[in-house]
Amino acid sequence: MARKTASQTRHVPGPQRATSNAAAALGPRHRGISNATATIGTSQPGSRGRDDVRRGRRLVEVMDTTLRDGEQAEGISMMPAEKLTIARRLLEDVKVDRIEIASARSSEGERTAVKRIVGWAETAGYAERIEVLGFVDVNGSVDWVRTVGARVINLLTKGSLRHCREQLRRTPQQHLDDIRRTIEYGVKRGVVFNVYLEDWSGGMLGSPDYVMTHVEALSRMPVSRIMLCDTLGILAPPQVRQFVSRIVTVFPDGRFDYHGHNDYGLATANTLEAAIAGARGVHVTVNGMGERAGNTALDEVVVTLRDHAGFTTNVNERALAEISRLVEVFSGRRIAVNKPIVGENVFTQAAGVHADGDMKGNLYESRLRPSRFGQHRTYAMGKLMGKASLEFNLERLNITLTKEQKQQLLARIVELSDQKKSVTTADLPFLISEMLQTPELRVLEVKDYSVVSNRGLMPTATVLVRYRDKNIQATGSGDGGYNAFMQALKSIEKQLGFRLPKLLDYEVHIPPGGKTDALVETTIKWEGGLKTRGVHSDQLAAAIQATEHALNLIALHRSRTGRPEKPSRARAHLRQMAKPAV
Repeated sequence: MARKTASQTRHVPGPQRATSNAAAALGPRHRGISNATATIGTSQPGSRGRDDVRRGRRLVEVMDTTLRDGEQAEGISMMPAEKLTIARRLLEDVKVDRIEIASARSSEGERTAVKRIVGWAETAGYAERIEVLGFVDVNGSVDWVRTVGARVINLLTKGSLRHCREQLRRTPQQHLDDIRRTIEYGVKRGVVFNVYLEDWSGGMLGSPDYVMTHVEALSRMPVSRIMLCDTLGILAPPQVRQFVSRIVTVFPDGRFDYHGHNDYGLATANTLEAAIAGARGVHVTVNGMGERAGNTALDEVVVTLRDHAGFTTNVNERALAEISRLVEVFSGRRIAVNKPIVGENVFTQAAGVHADGDMKGNLYESRLRPSRFGQHRTYAMGKLMGKASLEFNLERLNITLTKEQKQQLLARIVELSDQKKSVTTADLPFLISEMLQTPELRVLEVKDYSVVSNRGLMPTATVLVRYRDKNIQATGSGDGGYNAFMQALKSIEKQLGFRLPKLLDYEVHIPPGGKTDALVETTIKWEGGLKTRGVHSDQLAAAIQATEHALNLIALHRSRTGRPEKPSRARAHLRQMAKPAV
C-alpha cells in the first residue's frame, strides 16, 4: 500500500471515490494476506447483496462489535452462552461480515466465551470472521488469542500524537517499532492483523502529519485493514468525509474501515459520510450499545447506506428486529420506543389523519415499510385518533358496530386519554362490553384466584375461570406467584381449546413518590406482537388483569370467526391481531 507523493496526489471527491472496487487488493507487499482475508466479508453473502453487486452497487463490509465494544457500556456483562447465541445470530441470521467478540488478556469468563464462539465458528465455517481486540505487547495478546483458537487480531494502536506521547510515553518511532515486533511475532504464529487507529479523529484535528506517517508505516507491514476511529465521537459529518477522503486518496490501495461513536448523536450520519468518502467497511453494534452515548447502530447504518447512498451490504434486514430484541434481553438495556427501525412505536401511527391517508392509499408510507423488516403497521388509540384508526382496530378483532356505536366508543377512548389512561386493542372488548352492555365480548373471565407464597415453599395458585358459559377451576405451582398462576391456566389448555401464548416481556411501572397505595401498571408483551396492560393497586392483580385481556382476545377472535377449536391456532390469532387490516 504505497503513499502518493504531493505531486501525485489528486483530490478525489467522496462520492466519486466511493464507487471504487470494494474488492481491490492491498499493496504487493502483503497481497497474499489481503487475498486470504478478502473473503471474510463475502464468503456467505445474502441474495440481496449478490444481486446488488451484479448491478454495480458498491458493497460495504459490516463489522459488528456488540460483544466487545458494545459490552463496554456501564453495567453490562453477558454470560458465555449468551455471547455465543448472539454471535451465531449475527453471522447466521443477520449475516454481518465479521464480528469482534472480546478483548485479549481479559477475564476467565471472557476466555471461556471466546473459546466457545471460536469452537462453533470452526465447525460452521466462520473462523476467519471472528476477531479479537489485541494490544501492542509483542507476545501477550498473540499468545492469548492463539490459546483460545482465534485467528484474527484487531491491534489497538495510537492514532494521535497526544495519545502516543502522553498515554504510552513513547515516541512515534518507538510505538511503530513495538507494533512491528507484535505483528511479526503474530504472523509467524498464523495470526492475521487489522489495525485500529485509536483517537484517529483527534489525530486528524491536532496532528495530521503523525497520522499520515503512521498509516504509511503500517502500509509496509502485513496488515489487512486499517480502522479509523472517532473514539470520542467528536467529528461532524463534513469533517469525516474530508478526513476519510484524504486518507483514501493518499493511500488508494488501502482497505479502510470507519469506527464511530455517538457522543453528538451523529454516529449514523458520520458513518454514511465515511462510506461515501471511500471507507470499505463500517463498525456497528446492535441497538447502538456501547460506552458513554454508545456506538453506531447496526440497523440505522445498514438502512441508511442503502436508501441514502445507493450502497449495499450483506445484512438481512428482516433479521434486524429479532437481533435487537435478543440483545435487549441479554443486556438488560431497553430500547427506546422511538428508536429508528426497531423501536416499538416506529411503525405505529397515532394521528387520525395518518390512518385515514393509509386507508385511502398508503399515503403515509415511505421506503421504511414495516414489511421490509418483518414488522407490521399499527394504529394507536388515543385522543388524536380518528374514525379510520378505530376502524383498523375493530376490523382486527372482527367486531362490527353501528356508526353511532363507533362514535360513542371513539368519544370514550378520547375521554380516557385525556385522563392520561392508556387504551390498547386488548382493551376494546372490555370498553365495548361496559359501554354497550354486551357481555358476549367477554368470552373468558378470571372470576377468582388465590395465590399463596411462603418462605421456603413453592408458590401455589388456585384459579376459577369462566370460559363462555362454563366455570373451570385449576391449580398450579411455579417459581413465583405469577408463574404459579400461569401454570394453573396451562393445566386447562385442553378445556379452553387453545394454548397459552408465550410471554416475551413483563414490565411493571410504579409512579414515583413512594406511595404504597399507588396504582401499578403492568405491561406484558406476548408472542405474535400482542401487548396487554393491567392496572391495579396490587402488582400481581395487575399482571393477572393483563393476562386475562390477552386470553380473552384469543378466545373472542375464535368465537367471532367461528374457526374450529384447534390449539395450534392460538399463536396465529395473536399474529393476526398484530397485523394491519389492509
